[in-house]
Amino acid sequence: MPALSTSNAIADRESVGRPERGGEGRSARKIVPRRALADWNPDGRGHDALTTILAQNEFRAQDLLPIRHGRMAASPWTYFRGAAAVMAADLASTPNTGITVQLCGDAHVLNFGLWNTPERNLSFDLRDFDETLPGPFEWDVKRLVASVVVLARDYGLSAKAARESADAAYRGYADAIANYATMPEIDIWYDRFDVEELVGHLAPYDADEIGDQIGSQARKRTSRGASKKLTTVVDGHRKIIEDPPFRTHALSDEDVDPDLIAAAYRDSVPDHVWSLLSRFDIVDAVRQVVGVGSVGMLVYLVLLEERRTLDPFFLQIKQAGPSVYEKFLEPSRYPHHGQRVIKGQRMIQSATDIFVGWTTNAGKDFYVRQFRDGKVIPKGETIADRLANFTKACGWVLARAHARSGDAAAIADYLGKGEKVQDAFAAFAVAYADQTERDHAQLAAAVADGSIPVAAGWG
Repeated sequence: MPALSTSNAIADRESVGRPERGGEGRSARKIVPRRALADWNPDGRGHDALTTILAQNEFRAQDLLPIRHGRMAASPWTYFRGAAAVMAADLASTPNTGITVQLCGDAHVLNFGLWNTPERNLSFDLRDFDETLPGPFEWDVKRLVASVVVLARDYGLSAKAARESADAAYRGYADAIANYATMPEIDIWYDRFDVEELVGHLAPYDADEIGDQIGSQARKRTSRGASKKLTTVVDGHRKIIEDPPFRTHALSDEDVDPDLIAAAYRDSVPDHVWSLLSRFDIVDAVRQVVGVGSVGMLVYLVLLEERRTLDPFFLQIKQAGPSVYEKFLEPSRYPHHGQRVIKGQRMIQSATDIFVGWTTNAGKDFYVRQFRDGKVIPKGETIADRLANFTKACGWVLARAHARSGDAAAIADYLGKGEKVQDAFAAFAVAYADQTERDHAQLAAAVADGSIPVAAGWG
């Protein structure tokens, strides 16, 4: 039987492809010497950070921009979370290895979390894919380790603790990628980082207590739990409770159309998923404000009810624009940015929500996902005292994502086994955390002098 053709069997699906084995990693060292991973030269970045931030406002809801500015101005950490476009331009200003994976694109330390797999098991994985695109593996690693230092500083950890946590993130990644480099491909794709493994990393001495806390949170974060908190009954009908401006029914003509679910979204999910959803009716929808980097993008929370039992079910519909990396890499091979997000998610996540899909409304691209579904998102204050343990787990998960979509052997070959690469990534992380503080100060000054509007109570 002939071997499967890469061009036909893989590239025609949602893979970035795998190069043939044979020393690609060591060849990449000639392009980007490993010690050069430490380099950061502010004079060579080729753009102004504030201008880059404000350029993103063009395709966002204008009434929400003061909230976005305020959240980003609150601290260097919140700035970092909202400034993926700035770091994309900065990464693109330096040479890259050419070892390609499906980038998460925003692999900061709090974009890893827990949620239920379709088999109803809690899994620890990447959780944000808005910027996903094929690109150099080291860009994800650099965003991860830099985020660790920024977060550590934000929560008052020492420089030593920040460095140890960044080292742990890299070590988790490097150890895992070396392991995946020796594994059969099928085993890589079936590999999963479940809640027990995460708890083992976080709490080797009080695992039962931490595990119980996580399990309790996950059980509350469901559509039924959300309905108890977010809805009320008005004239016999369940309605989502408003919390202006963060959750409001004041939808414009360009906002969500109730028929949105039944249009392009139907063609983006398998028939059996649509068969299930056809047993529900849409009963309400509101516009949401979520996160930091996403503020200003149109996001809707849609409430459905099952006809027979009136069981509530929530879907979230989120606007998708071009990845911030598309200016510097090949454009997405998908014409629809919601499709780009979901295809990337399915590529790098070990188990994906069965309801994810994409659709279009008022000429804008959106992707669709289940709301919450057991999702437990870490908080900086809860992981700060266990940061090194948590970041090591994040590194492992990122390595698995890269091994699914790229060539783990080439990455492992490039990284090698010594500590020089670890030291280089850590040096970059510290230097880029310093840059983030300077960029944040620039934004904060613009907010303070009134040249950039900010919502009351933020910033």
